[in-house]
Amino acid sequence: MRQERLPWLSNSRRATQRFAREIGRQCRETSVTRVAQMHQMKWDQVRSLEMEYMQNLIDENPVPQSLEAIGVDETSIRRGHSYAIIVADLKRRRPIWMSEVLGRSTEDMDVFYIEMGEKRCRSIQLAVMDMWKPFRNSLHKNAPQAKIVYDKFHVLNHLSEALDHVRRLEYKRVAEEDKRFIKGQRYTLLSHQASLDLKGKRSLNLLLKANKRLNKAYLLKESFGQLWDYNNPTWACKFFDNWKSQLRWSRLKPFEDFVALVERHWDGIISYCQPDHKVSLGFMEGLNNKIRVSQRRAFGIRDMKYLKLKVITSFIPDP
Repeated sequence: MRQERLPWLSNSRRATQRFAREIGRQCRETSVTRVAQMHQMKWDQVRSLEMEYMQNLIDENPVPQSLEAIGVDETSIRRGHSYAIIVADLKRRRPIWMSEVLGRSTEDMDVFYIEMGEKRCRSIQLAVMDMWKPFRNSLHKNAPQAKIVYDKFHVLNHLSEALDHVRRLEYKRVAEEDKRFIKGQRYTLLSHQASLDLKGKRSLNLLLKANKRLNKAYLLKESFGQLWDYNNPTWACKFFDNWKSQLRWSRLKPFEDFVALVERHWDGIISYCQPDHKVSLGFMEGLNNKIRVSQRRAFGIRDMKYLKLKVITSFIPDP
């Protein structure tokens, strides 16, 4: 006996394609549990229809044959330093690949280039990433023509860690009566002044007046972001030379360590100052935030295939 395949049925054969698409659209805005309650369906039925919907979106919007600029980052999946790698097309501003196996080694990163194929790898001209060595090694092996741009936000995160280290050292160094200015001010010190409320600004001003080293470290941290505003590597280099010259006699060892880190990765940092390398550095950070929202909505996604579909389709518009 042969069964006739009806073109308007979904893969589940218990729902039409139109209904399956509507279920998938609703799951983009709310949880699977809520959608199941709304339609009086089982949770696994809604989950199956959503996965079908997401796979159809990917099939209708394949990865382009030419990848000019990519962004590479890792996202935390669960506790215990469990990471998955994400790669995005920065020109089209959408994620295109996510590893289904936890890990961020060179071999894990190589899987992306293998799946993309030799033609796409040759088309990559720019790669934005953090300073994780396996990412760099994999790029040099699979797309040696690509230039590296180190992500601004990861560099600034190292600078914030240096400032926090100075805060801890100062708390140990100062007299007991001066500790009250530093205690409980970690968030205030690491925040941009424009982001603080009136109470926070008052606490910050009091802290900076009370401790000269923290004042110096804070001003250096706030000014360093100007580096990415330059369009000429020569002027950017002069800015950095002037910036690090202010560390003389300051006795800020964590900042000296940060300078050494920047100098070791200088080529990838200064690369952004090339006019044709001005790509979105904040996209990957926004994508990571969106993944965390999806994980919270799903109460912690453990199915890597499902999470991968969620991530890749998150920036694909629904026609």
